[in-house]
Amino acid sequence: MSKNVVMVGAGVANVNAATKLIDEGYKGKITIIDMGKDPYLRPYEEVMTGFLGAGGWSDGKLTYHTSIGGQLSKYVGEEKAMELFDQVIDNFKRFHPKPEEVQCSNPIAEPEFIKPYFGLRLFPVWHVGTDYLHEIGKNWYDFLVEGGVEFIWETKVTDINFDKNQVIIPDTQYKGLSNIYISYDKLIFGVGKSGIDFGKQLAEKFDLPTEPKPVQIGVRFEAPQKHFQKLIDVSYDFKLYRKFEDKGVSLRSFCTNNNAAYVAVEQTYGDVSYNGHAKKGEEHRNNMTNFGILMEIQGINDPFTWSRELVKEVNESWMDCSKGIGRYARKAHSGLYYSPTREAGMTSEGIKVDAMPIKSLDRVKDAFQGYYDYIEDFINDMKKVFPTLKDDWGIYVPEVKYLSPEPLVNYNDLSLTTYPNVHFVGDALSARGITVSGAQGTLVAEQIINNQKEINDFLEWADKPGPWDKKYDKVNTIGGLTMPKENTNKLNK
Repeated sequence: MSKNVVMVGAGVANVNAATKLIDEGYKGKITIIDMGKDPYLRPYEEVMTGFLGAGGWSDGKLTYHTSIGGQLSKYVGEEKAMELFDQVIDNFKRFHPKPEEVQCSNPIAEPEFIKPYFGLRLFPVWHVGTDYLHEIGKNWYDFLVEGGVEFIWETKVTDINFDKNQVIIPDTQYKGLSNIYISYDKLIFGVGKSGIDFGKQLAEKFDLPTEPKPVQIGVRFEAPQKHFQKLIDVSYDFKLYRKFEDKGVSLRSFCTNNNAAYVAVEQTYGDVSYNGHAKKGEEHRNNMTNFGILMEIQGINDPFTWSRELVKEVNESWMDCSKGIGRYARKAHSGLYYSPTREAGMTSEGIKVDAMPIKSLDRVKDAFQGYYDYIEDFINDMKKVFPTLKDDWGIYVPEVKYLSPEPLVNYNDLSLTTYPNVHFVGDALSARGITVSGAQGTLVAEQIINNQKEINDFLEWADKPGPWDKKYDKVNTIGGLTMPKENTNKLNK
């Protein structure tokens, strides 16, 4: 039985889902729609969209632990979650030009000098490297195309009708004045950070039950690697954290980059924010370290809108300044940029922008609405733990991880409780990181394969002679075959 699987977004989650379907011999049609470009045409400044999404233009850290990046183990259990992680990591090795370069760093015990001021989370990490991700993307894309996947590039999905099983895109031949309706049997919604607003709109339109998520916002911290070497020797991607229980605020370091570490400018929803990544090759080494310092703030009714307004206000504050990063942010009209202090010459690696680190949040205190004190306390305590830092550091403001209320899904296949043929994955389901996003896509693909096998087994059985009364009973037990919306097996919580 042929089925049509449509995926919105060509990020890590959906790419892994498509790979699993092909590997398992799926016979239906697979279509992937994305606003960006394929890996051969995707420019360096296109950070958030395109093949592999933001994960394809990152430093490729694959965190190997279920407590980081989301709650996948809540859905499928610890053992199954790790099995899915293994499949994602194997895919990155599979399409890597030098798979032996992908190695896992296993942290050792938490050092005593951290404990008076911070907690420290230690997890195994596979590091791919920004420079290799681009080649991986090309190899991976070729595999999917050869496997029959249809890609629709540079196309924004304007609407989805869950009731009619249709994805709606503009007919570019008519300059968007007409619509094309793409029907699906299964829809995998993996739009990434740039599509979170769209997911929020769909949740409101179809009255989907949702779960509120916290705000995650802060700064990108940068300093010479030598100051942190004692901790880096313990864990490449170290994660310092602290909680303020009475205030509903916690802070953590996030996405640590070392050796060949670069600060990048992102533009999402028209506003500028910062991120970081690291290359793998020794020729790119600059002996710098950067990481995010993110606040997780509970109790904000609409975290997505609140975060966007804060970022916008910070941007506007910089624009009003005659000096500092604000006047340079005007140049950041799209995508990926590098700090000039990290790399003397910029060729095909990106566009040089004078994004200057600062020493305090004084000029943007109003935008942070009193929360800036937590960041400054975090930095001051880091200077106590790492005394050589002194003034040899800077911050880039802001860094943000956009989150919207998360739709409630069925645990076994991440499908919507009210539309079991629609699956949310990746950032659309508040996944944080490449590994969890890829694992979610793989899980959905597995369930699609299992459902098809179940149906095919039934059809084979139904062709054989036998008592029709018994066959009628079996029809109603096939997962979603006759009454998909009333199938209680889908609500396996």
